[in-house]
Amino acid sequence: MKLSIIIPAYNEKHTVRQIIERIKAVPLLGIEKEIIVVDDGSRDGTRDILKMIPGIRFIFHEKNQGKGGALKTGFKSATGDIMIIQDADLEYDPSDYARVLKPITEGFADVVYGSRFVGGDPHRVLYIYHYLANRFLTMLSNILNGLNLTDMETCYKAFRREVVDSFKDKLISGRFGIEPELTARIAKGRWRIYEVGISYYGRTYEEGKKINWKDGLAAIWHIIRFNLFF
Repeated sequence: MKLSIIIPAYNEKHTVRQIIERIKAVPLLGIEKEIIVVDDGSRDGTRDILKMIPGIRFIFHEKNQGKGGALKTGFKSATGDIMIIQDADLEYDPSDYARVLKPITEGFADVVYGSRFVGGDPHRVLYIYHYLANRFLTMLSNILNGLNLTDMETCYKAFRREVVDSFKDKLISGRFGIEPELTARIAKGRWRIYEVGISYYGRTYEEGKKINWKDGLAAIWHIIRFNLFF
């Protein structure tokens, strides 16, 4: 069995090598790891670092296309039986892979979301308005698609290959609208969806966090758009 780890990266020179080292170090018994980094037009030297890291595949976008654009490229390039999304920063810990993948490898799930809001794992305490925005967006998404997720905006989403094949040529979101789009398409596909608790080591804007209030407002439109009109 092969796991494709898809990493969208944009100006992450300070963390990209470390996250790849952590991924390589994670023991996954009987599972081969394929690491695909899609550099989305970085201008800070990220791609120079990627060229020096052995054992990975990297794809360079000459023009920034947003997280959605990077994921579309990654999905189309991946060859794994299972695929998981991994941000290039250090907010999400690859040591959680085993628990995220377990419902899939044991045959119960087609899709697994790693939730930052359930379980007793470490969570950095940061912005209250981010927490409230995430809960609101998840609730709105659930109301429109009938799911009962606790964390629609999470990075850690794992899919069986058949699930990705069902939507990879249909994705149209650029920036962070990809999160509600993926959830809407999965809900409409009636796939078996599970959720497990994960740890979360959030970073501040000074540390490089990119999502902002404009993305939150855009997410409301994307949730309505992809659940009601696609």
